[in-house]
Amino acid sequence: MKKKLLAAFLLSTALVSAGCGDDHPEEEGVDAEACEHLQEGPASAVTATLGTDAAPAIRADHRRYDVTLADGPDGKQGAVSFAADEAADYVIYTNADVDLSITTASGVAVEIEESASSSEGCADIKGRHVVPLTVGTHYLTFGPTSAATVGVLIEESHDEHHGHEH
Repeated sequence: MKKKLLAAFLLSTALVSAGCGDDHPEEEGVDAEACEHLQEGPASAVTATLGTDAAPAIRADHRRYDVTLADGPDGKQGAVSFAADEAADYVIYTNADVDLSITTASGVAVEIEESASSSEGCADIKGRHVVPLTVGTHYLTFGPTSAATVGVLIEESHDEHHGHEH
């Protein structure tokens, strides 16, 4: 029985991946890919900082970052840095429903265009935030929350997404 379920899962995953950018809107393909990385990794562990000084860097590199949050005055929280190498919309996924705020390196708040605490095709996506970023370093601050660790994945949202991987 397990083999049949696994085969069905692998087939459905292959169909979702194959359909990415064909019949489905691009975001569904990005969500499916994000779901896979949130569930299976690869993963890197980083420890967030209180405040943005020496915040560890995370990247949009098809990798889940397991961010350990620090004890703040109102609960667990912490910051990481992200260097956007091109001006684009980025989708920031989390596997826990935590507050997210983003600032530029100079401390200017970046508006999150769209936020959701779920994704239709993936129960592991608990946060999905679409953010237009300019080239340069940005700080992502998570919390305050009761979660000690949050899995974070960043994907570029635009249609050329699959063109970079060759």
